[in-house]
Amino acid sequence: MNISGLNRLACTLLMRHLSETVTIKPLPAFRVIKDLVVDQEPFFAQYNKINPYLINDEPPPLTERLQTPEQRARYDEGTKCILCAACTSSCPVTWGDPQWVGPAAIVNAHRFIFDSRDRGATERLAILSDRLGAFRCRTVFNCTECCPRGIPVTGLIAEVKRALLYGGPDVT
Repeated sequence: MNISGLNRLACTLLMRHLSETVTIKPLPAFRVIKDLVVDQEPFFAQYNKINPYLINDEPPPLTERLQTPEQRARYDEGTKCILCAACTSSCPVTWGDPQWVGPAAIVNAHRFIFDSRDRGATERLAILSDRLGAFRCRTVFNCTECCPRGIPVTGLIAEVKRALLYGGPDVT
């Protein structure tokens, strides 16, 4: 929710870290259902657009699909997303265009685009290349500042933009 002007997780915020006067509002950019409850269906619809799961149609190996520590580190930041919607609801682009895919969806796409085991990068990049995709981000950094998990959201979006510009995840 929005607490004293910033999107935060109410379940982890300690009152001693706030001023004496505290204001509590529903997350901006979402339709209010009741009191502080917002409709997150559009948020999850945007998230689902990017196919948030591993795509690999190769025959399964006899053992697990191994990765090096470097391959795992390439996308590790994006795996920390808890889909709280703080980033998306803090984004001025989302405020102006609720059809935009949003930072949370792009971060989750990043997680799979840069996963060496995934084979759906081309499909995800095609989804993020349209007018409602990654290039709608205006690099305001609200998303990064409010992320309760410390994810460098704007930086991950920039990596997706580079992958779009240069033809895939291997060039960033």
